[in-house]
Amino acid sequence: MEIKNLKKAAQRIIAAIEKKEKIILYGDADLDGVTSLIILKEGIRNLGGELPVVYFPDLEKQGQGLNQKALDSLKEEAPALLVLLDCGISNFGEIELAKKIGFETIVIDHHEVLDKLPNAFIVVDPKQNGDEYPFKNLATSGITFKLAEILLGDKMTDSLRKNFLELVAISTIADMMPEKEDNELMIAEGLFSLENTSRPGLKVFTELEEIKDYASTRELAQKIISTLNITELKGYLNDAYLLLTSTSLEEAKDLVKNLLEKRIQRQARVREMTYEIEEIVFNKEKDKIVFEDSPNWPIVLLGTVASRICAQFQKPTFIISRGEKNSRGSVRMPKGMNGVEAMKSCSELLEGFGGHPPAAGFSIKNENLDKFKDCLIKYFRKSE
Repeated sequence: MEIKNLKKAAQRIIAAIEKKEKIILYGDADLDGVTSLIILKEGIRNLGGELPVVYFPDLEKQGQGLNQKALDSLKEEAPALLVLLDCGISNFGEIELAKKIGFETIVIDHHEVLDKLPNAFIVVDPKQNGDEYPFKNLATSGITFKLAEILLGDKMTDSLRKNFLELVAISTIADMMPEKEDNELMIAEGLFSLENTSRPGLKVFTELEEIKDYASTRELAQKIISTLNITELKGYLNDAYLLLTSTSLEEAKDLVKNLLEKRIQRQARVREMTYEIEEIVFNKEKDKIVFEDSPNWPIVLLGTVASRICAQFQKPTFIISRGEKNSRGSVRMPKGMNGVEAMKSCSELLEGFGGHPPAAGFSIKNENLDKFKDCLIKYFRKSE
């Protein structure tokens, strides 16, 4: 059995390669988005296709997923085939805008489907209605790997398969997908070959003096993830993409050393934010949810901090970076609670939202923040 529309997406990409159409690969800026984009890009390259345009959104200035600012930057590339990786399933208005600009859009995503599908040319998401593929919890990199298998066919060599599955393994672990069925198999195969990887951006972690000591390939994978999770945007690319596509071990070493310095700074800021929020939450012990905002909290750190706060207090957690007129937030849920469903019940107050039941995000006008909080409290009271 095959994921719905996967073969259709492969056929459309092959047609674009054969006709020399322009292809734009647009990935979410997290590790799952980055690795998915790399797998598809390298798949296209191995088919002899022209190298596609690559774009990652700026989390601080644009937010996650497809957005109008990104489309403004890309409109000179139209007409083109626009492939969205690890995003797009909730970008209804943006995909309509992309169509008007002249982009034909393919969505390859694994996030929760909301009440409708975006009006894209092709939507690949195992969670959409009518998809009979039995395993629904693949990372986008796992879906993209399966797409690459169809794209490449006999050209999927053993070395290329190992190369791709190494990326799938680290991104599936990083995205905290359940390690069973398809994921268990791909992680096992990816980790098995990780120590002997040929990819300089991964090989560097077994050779660089500061980080080469590890007890198992699982520990090696966690070191890679913790380093790549601190990447920043460079133009339309980011550090993780640059490292994982590096062709030189020396260049990779320089990139990792820079990331390790950033990690120290980031860890210190995460501790500061966590302590600041803890102090507030301790004084609101009776509150049903954690709902805190500040203009001083960087968007890229919200998810990490929200995870820590949620784990400590075992309450639905909404941590928000307040902008001048609009704000963006990260959501984390205790086991058994669904953040996407909670936000669906208050969707009229939101500019956009999406993600997974335990981990999601949203954007909102500041004028609606208090109403959103009240709506969430009512929702969770009813759910008790």
